[in-house]
Amino acid sequence: MINLKQLLDKEVDQRDSSSELSLDKPDPLIIAKKYNDEYISLICALFAYGNAGQIVKFLSSLDFNILDQDENTIKNTLQNHYYRFQKNDDVIAFFISIKRLKDTDSLENIFKKGYDKEQNVLDGIESIIQSILNINDYYSDGYKFLIGTIPKKDKNDKIKLIGNSAYKRYNMFLRWMVRKDNLDMGLWKSIDKKDLILPLDTHTFKVSQKLGLLERKTADLKSAVLITEALKKFDVKDPIKYDFAIYRLGQEKKTFK
Repeated sequence: MINLKQLLDKEVDQRDSSSELSLDKPDPLIIAKKYNDEYISLICALFAYGNAGQIVKFLSSLDFNILDQDENTIKNTLQNHYYRFQKNDDVIAFFISIKRLKDTDSLENIFKKGYDKEQNVLDGIESIIQSILNINDYYSDGYKFLIGTIPKKDKNDKIKLIGNSAYKRYNMFLRWMVRKDNLDMGLWKSIDKKDLILPLDTHTFKVSQKLGLLERKTADLKSAVLITEALKKFDVKDPIKYDFAIYRLGQEKKTFK
């Protein structure tokens, strides 16, 4: 494990560079950092599914200034925009929801309403999702997929680790907002980075298995938490600093020798 920590620490140091974010190495964080705004970053994160190049292409086509315009302007500006599971109407409804939410409070405050209960980021994620759902009664399968579902809970009102998705896009957004280095923006100052959970996707899931950080075969919330706990053995104060490096190792199909 000591050797693995040394290898991962070296990988983190090498990856902690703005050169890791380019058109040659597409990542939605490229667009998020261009604006350095929590709400625009959330939009970038929630559309971050599928091919990285296509994600960046779509995000680059958006005029985020419409978040400060009226809803008719949003409808007119986005009338020809769609992305994978989201039809034109879904994209418009989503931007209207984000605009309404942006007009009510900061996203950090909305997150903290859940997080502050027990310093659990999952409660904060639930708070954001619920706020988006409450502010707009629009519904479609594409819209629901984009926003995500309220986490399932047990009889004690605790979020279940088994039976819930990994909430990869929200956890990635939180990494951007809470951590601060040459990649992540660190716009939020009131959330402790030790509480973050790994944004588990196909790449981080497979690499974590190969590295011995995970034995489970299901890419769910339980696995995301288990990998996070394993990474805390390397850095208890900032376990998710390893996320980007692990992700890139999988994306580039690299292995340690």
